Amino acid sequence: MSEDKEEHAIEVHLDRLLEERGMTLAELADRVGVTHVNLSILKNGRARAIRFTTLTRLCEVLDCQPGDLLSHRSLEEPPSSHLA
Repeated sequence: MSEDKEEHAIEVHLDRLLEERGMTLAELADRVGVTHVNLSILKNGRARAIRFTTLTRLCEVLDCQPGDLLSHRSLEEPPSSHLA
């Protein structure tokens, strides 16, 4: 399996946190100091890495813990829907 197609089991719950806080992705990107495109890649589960400084800012701005933003699932389980 090539590195680009390597599957991971980390799910990002940015949609839920944004909805709960009544915040847009663009507003979050501005407040965190990252590009809208990079935040969108993270939100859609396509990010391959996240800097601890970015994770720190996300947690500060969203008033959450890393475990509220990220979770781990077994690779045998299907990914959860972002709409659930």
